[in-house]
Amino acid sequence: MNTSAPNRTSKTDIAKSYFRRVDGGDFPTEYFTADFEFYVPKFGIGRGVSSFFEMARGVQATRVHGHHHYDSLRFIEAGDILVVEGTTEGLGRDNVVWCGGKTPGGRFCSVFEFDERNLIRRMYIYLDPDFTSADKDRFLWGQRSQVEW
Repeated sequence: MNTSAPNRTSKTDIAKSYFRRVDGGDFPTEYFTADFEFYVPKFGIGRGVSSFFEMARGVQATRVHGHHHYDSLRFIEAGDILVVEGTTEGLGRDNVVWCGGKTPGGRFCSVFEFDERNLIRRMYIYLDPDFTSADKDRFLWGQRSQVEW
């Protein structure tokens, strides 16, 4: 993790780079504090890189590939907080495709909190980890009369 002088790169540029690098299989540890906290539904709260990699291995086990839709990401910045809303698409290990906005899975919202050096100290990711909607037995609404994703 980076412990040097403050980073002058914008929070939005850091987040954009984070999504691209993660999609490419590279977790940018230099963007994070050593003890950063993160949250992912069904995983819970984790701290630090080793815990993040544990979570990522679980996600990777469910899919062949996936990526974020960079051109449609929405950024809302307030002080040391950056909220990013967007969509993803990919192929699950069950050979089912998902695409946020076209299928039930694939929409997300990530909340980043930065420290005084512009390093990420907290990242909460809100999404349904059932990207391909395999868990239909627990859908609360059954068949809807009108569906829009």
